[in-house]
Amino acid sequence: MEMKEILKSGIEQALQDTINSGGLPAGEYPEIVLEVPPQKEFGDFSTNIAMQSARVARQNPRAIAEALISHMNFDWLERAEVAGAGFINFFLKSDMVYDTLKAILHAGDQYGVQPLRARDTIQVEYVSANPTGPLHVGHGRGAAYGSALVNLLRAAGYNVQSEYYINDAGNQIDNMAISIEYRFQELQGATLVFPPKRNEDGSMPEFDIPEGALVFPENGYRGPDIIETAKAIAEREGFDKLNAMNEADRIALFKEEGLKEKLACLEETLRNFRVTFDNWFSERTVHETEEIHHSIEALKVLGKVYEKNGALWLKSTDYGDDKDRVVIRDNGVPTYLAADIAYHRSKYDRGFKEMIDIWGADHHGYVCRVKAAMAAFGYDPDQLTILLLQMVALFRDGELVKLSKRSGDSVTLDELIDEVGVDASRYFFLMRSLDSQLDFDINLAKSRSNDNPVYYIQYAHARIHSIYNQVREAGIAFGDYSETDFTTLTSEMELELIKKLAEYPEEVVQSAEHRAPHRIARYLYDLASMFHSFYRQGRIIGVDPALQQARLGLITAIALVLRQGLGILGISAPEKM
Repeated sequence: MEMKEILKSGIEQALQDTINSGGLPAGEYPEIVLEVPPQKEFGDFSTNIAMQSARVARQNPRAIAEALISHMNFDWLERAEVAGAGFINFFLKSDMVYDTLKAILHAGDQYGVQPLRARDTIQVEYVSANPTGPLHVGHGRGAAYGSALVNLLRAAGYNVQSEYYINDAGNQIDNMAISIEYRFQELQGATLVFPPKRNEDGSMPEFDIPEGALVFPENGYRGPDIIETAKAIAEREGFDKLNAMNEADRIALFKEEGLKEKLACLEETLRNFRVTFDNWFSERTVHETEEIHHSIEALKVLGKVYEKNGALWLKSTDYGDDKDRVVIRDNGVPTYLAADIAYHRSKYDRGFKEMIDIWGADHHGYVCRVKAAMAAFGYDPDQLTILLLQMVALFRDGELVKLSKRSGDSVTLDELIDEVGVDASRYFFLMRSLDSQLDFDINLAKSRSNDNPVYYIQYAHARIHSIYNQVREAGIAFGDYSETDFTTLTSEMELELIKKLAEYPEEVVQSAEHRAPHRIARYLYDLASMFHSFYRQGRIIGVDPALQQARLGLITAIALVLRQGLGILGISAPEKM
């Protein structure tokens, strides 16, 4: 058992013994929560269980604390003290700390990995960007967070499936196909004119159209990637073949081939960013299988939709929405909400215990209506968790970067990867909580200095492997610590490092519970900082052989935890820098 679990079990035993002896009345006492005190003089762990139990026990918290301490005579406990209004501070014996280090080394790569709870199924759906163009840095934050969350939940024992919802139906795909058609005509010499933005009143400003020129669709996709897609399809299919087709058939071909091209590019970008999915769910399937129709019919039977002005409306106000929502337009065409209702209904029907969607903050108004629809079916809306990620602001040389060098539009994820690298990009996306605005300093992310947090962490791992190389060159045997005497580790820094390593499994569990990968990023930074201080303060090689082996065991455990944590974040752990 881990230190924290042993202590928690000891407190529970002391509580029961106190009740059995008549020191406390029987009752439903709160769960024991342990914290690491902010200052070392307050011990290794502290708990507020005495204060939390005051209402049940009807006693003064300090008296409860004293009673509990009197029943805590454990050989691993140095002492326990009452502090303040009733906190209990615990000071553990060094032997327990040494046993923890041995347990870490024995567990190896399984340290911190919790047993699989097969029934705790969670589906995480993220990115799900329209397959009509390249991913931008906002998608990058969602991709980094989603993939890290999947890794984190799996490390914490959850049975997780990751999913990408492909928006491959609707106007955006039609607009992409038409945009490819216009770029195809441009490849053959046609002149394109791009309409300006509309006036504030919605009217279109006047603009010149040269004779014979084609006016590009107002809702078309203007990025250079569409030109590349049109060129690739034309070269593959042949200009003569495409020109021999009527326009409708040609656009239909562009729609299918363009979608394939865009999805392939999107998958490649994500793969390069170390993001993969267990399942790719096509929106088209809910149309082709008539799941939208079946879902709306089910809502009709339940009396959750009504007709008004020729359209069908969901009674979403019955479930907290600010107004009812159209699901079938007056022309009989389903809305985007109808497709999302069918899709989310399929998630419930697939039997997940919890579903997590990661959306951009601009979709905040959509949350209530989707949950309302699920509640209307009789599903538990609390099983669906929707996390909103805030915007990313890129800075270079202190200046806000808004535009892409290649496209003149928003900066693409590919561009960021090319300039900054995958490791730094992922860490910077993950070092803040999802609901906070993120300022991404490109200069800092590219720097090879201790000011760059990901470099600082990776350098700790590489520095340990550099020590290994020195040990090998010196002909010193290492790697088997089963017989190592760790009691030689007596300095305050060494003991604090072991205690920090002991926190890792609980950090994994708590980070997963709070859906907070940024906590792992912060933990790794703190651990790396402690290691660098330890490295500067004392020698590892050339000291007493017993101490040398103990310190090698300690840094091996540090490297192990750094590697595990970086793996959760999807960041490499280099052995040389």
